[in-house]
Amino acid sequence: MISIGTTKETTEAAREASPRPWYRHLYIQVLVAIAAGVLLGHFAPETGEQLKPLGDAFIKLVKMIIAPVIFLTIVTGIAGMRDLASVGRVAGKAFAYFLFFSTLALIIGLIIANVVQPGAGLNIDPATLDGGKVAEYAAKAHEATLTGFLLEVIPNTFLSALTDGNILQTLFVAILFGIGLALIGDRGARVLSALDDVSLAMFKVVAILMRAAPIGAFGAMAFTVGAYGVGTLANLAALVATFYLTSLLFVIVVLGAISRWAGFSIFRLIAYLKAELLLVLGTSSSESALPSLIEKMERAGCPKSVVGLVVPTGYSFNLDGTNIYMTLAALFIAQACNVELTIGEQILLLGVAMLSSKGAAGVTGAGFITLAATLSIVPSVPVAGMALILGVDRFMSECRSLTNFIGNAVATIVVSRWEGRLDREMLDDALAGRAPRIDELPADRVAAE
Repeated sequence: MISIGTTKETTEAAREASPRPWYRHLYIQVLVAIAAGVLLGHFAPETGEQLKPLGDAFIKLVKMIIAPVIFLTIVTGIAGMRDLASVGRVAGKAFAYFLFFSTLALIIGLIIANVVQPGAGLNIDPATLDGGKVAEYAAKAHEATLTGFLLEVIPNTFLSALTDGNILQTLFVAILFGIGLALIGDRGARVLSALDDVSLAMFKVVAILMRAAPIGAFGAMAFTVGAYGVGTLANLAALVATFYLTSLLFVIVVLGAISRWAGFSIFRLIAYLKAELLLVLGTSSSESALPSLIEKMERAGCPKSVVGLVVPTGYSFNLDGTNIYMTLAALFIAQACNVELTIGEQILLLGVAMLSSKGAAGVTGAGFITLAATLSIVPSVPVAGMALILGVDRFMSECRSLTNFIGNAVATIVVSRWEGRLDREMLDDALAGRAPRIDELPADRVAAE
């Protein structure tokens, strides 16, 4: 005689094992939504512009869950490690990685701009440019000082770090609390166990929210095409094409090489993250896929403690796409306005960009603000020249976000391998499409760290 419970469990297992219809895959739904948004925005631009709240609402939903997901991931990861010396070691390796590759991205953008010369021949008179269009970005850039940035990392209260939506503040209090929980030893075991259970519930909430991803991508893409129009791309085709090709080469050649060294294929990683990448493409924001990235990196064999430190920190300090964009766009403006920059001035531009790019969150518009901050310190290039690229910045924002997202995924795996704590079998299974759900991960993984 077969029990009802056994029959139910067998039925559920069979249902989960059977392949889902193609139309139920999230990446297919998001891809269809993006295509529909582009068509609506192109043929009915006014209607497309009115759908902006759909994209905004979805991004707000995701931002609502980002702080608790980061907090729980970092706290349970650090508290489970117990060896606090390894926390500093992971952070040191992550920042060394970020510094090297973000600087390399700036240099690549500078070299490509000098070789391709995308702004040459436009002969724009800076006096004819409307600086009022970029005044808002310039003002925000002026307010962003190094001291202000460092003070901004410290929240007003412990709880405000979880409610204000500032990733670095959440990271700061989570590290402190995780260390505190680790220091009290066995007395913190019950708290750690409870936080592990809450973490699973939070990832279930993420899965629920992701069901709305196609709607958010549809609204965001319809607004972008409706408001800015694909026709604006024709005027600055050289710049947009150069940026996209440079970013593509950076991903395939540079990140591909470091991926090969770490023992995995960059193309398989991209395929593994295809749903998240399409979501980033549709919303022009890498933050929209941050919770999913944390989950997928854990499922790919990266330790929770490494994921918790590298992913959130990378969203502020490992912006490869933004860095390529900054030096490339700065030299484009100089070339378009017939401003000849000496080697010394270009090195100064590179140095300023290295500083201004740190701390820019991975959200829409951050790249434009950091570009304004860079140009405001390099007087040779007119800040008003940013008006030239304002119309296509939204389209380039998508490429920036995609490159940033892939860069952070690669960084997480590389640092995990660097630490000698990457589960190679889980990584191979994940990249082959056999990744377990977050609630199927071994319960002793965190404790074993």
